[in-house]
Amino acid sequence: MPVSIGRTPPFRTAGGGILPGSMAEVGAWRIGGIDQWVMIRGRSLDNPVMIVLHGGPGSSETAFYRAFNADLEDAFTVVYWDQRGAGRTFDPATPPETMTVDRFVLDLDELVDRVLATTGKRQVTLLGHSWGSALGVLYAHRFPGKVRAYVGIGQVADMAASEIASYEFVRARAREKGPAKAVKQLLGIGPPPHTIEQLLVQRRWLTSLGGSMGRNVTMAKLIWRGLRTPEASLWDLVRLGRGTIFSLKRLWPELMASHLRTDVPRLSVPVFFLLGRLDMQVAAPVSAAYFEALEAPHKDLIWFEESGHMVPFEEPERFNQVMIDTVRAHMI
Repeated sequence: MPVSIGRTPPFRTAGGGILPGSMAEVGAWRIGGIDQWVMIRGRSLDNPVMIVLHGGPGSSETAFYRAFNADLEDAFTVVYWDQRGAGRTFDPATPPETMTVDRFVLDLDELVDRVLATTGKRQVTLLGHSWGSALGVLYAHRFPGKVRAYVGIGQVADMAASEIASYEFVRARAREKGPAKAVKQLLGIGPPPHTIEQLLVQRRWLTSLGGSMGRNVTMAKLIWRGLRTPEASLWDLVRLGRGTIFSLKRLWPELMASHLRTDVPRLSVPVFFLLGRLDMQVAAPVSAAYFEALEAPHKDLIWFEESGHMVPFEEPERFNQVMIDTVRAHMI
C-alpha cells in the first residue's frame, strides 16, 4: 500500500511569496525498510528542531497538533511523523515481526539522522505523548548525543502500575456515578492485565466518566478540528482507527511489560514532563513518581490543572506558551 503523501501549505511573506528560510515539506521517507510519512514545517530553519512522537501505539496525532498547536511552528522546526503501523504510513501488510519497540527506536534513529542532515542541525528535541513518551525516553537513553531535550506528555513510566490505577479509578467512579452498565462491564473484565478487547471496554468507560480528558475537549471535537486542517482528509480518520487496532495488538504486550523507572533511571539530557492533573489513562500519579525518581541534568514538572491525557489539545494556549517560554528558552 503506497503512502498517501498529500500537500502542506508553504509559509508566505506579506506579499505572498515563499518565506525565505522556512520549510514546509511532506514526503515518504524510506525508514526501516518501508516508506514512512514525514512532514516538516517551520517558519525559520534557525529555530530548534523538534520531532513529535505520537501516541497509541498506532494513533497519528498530526492533524490534532496542526489544529491546536501550529503556533509551535514559529518557534521550532516541527517534524511530524506517522510511525510504522500508523496514519499515512499504515499498511496492513507490515510484517508483524517488525512491530517491536526496538524496531521503533531504530526507525526513530534513522529519522533523526535524516532530519539532522536535512536541517543542518546537530541535535533534535523529542516531544513524546503517551506511547510516544516511552519511545522518546528509550531513544534519549540510547542516543543522548543526538537529543537536545526531552519533553514527555502523558508520560509512560510503569504500565502495569498505571493500568491498575486506571482500572481502580474508573471502577470507583462507575460505582459512584453509574450507570449500572458501566459497573457490570468493568466487573466483568476484572482488573488488568487486559486483552485488547477488555482494554477498549475500560477505555470507553474511562473516557465517559472523566478519567481520560477534562471538560475542555472531547474526542469528537478533536476529530472535527483535525479534519479541518489543510493536510487532513476523511481517509485519515479511517487510518486512525485501523492503525490503532493494528498496532495495539502487536505492541501492547511489550509495552505492558515495560518499566522505565527501572530500565531508565537517569537521562543525560534536559527533561520536561507536562502532565494533565486529571489524566488517569496513563495515570498521572505514576508519571509524577517517575519524574521524582528520574535523574537528569535539568528537569521540570509542569502540571496542567484542567487537562487529562490530551494536554496539548485541552489547554493549547498554555501548552504552546510552556513549550516556547520554558522548553525552547532553556536551549538558548
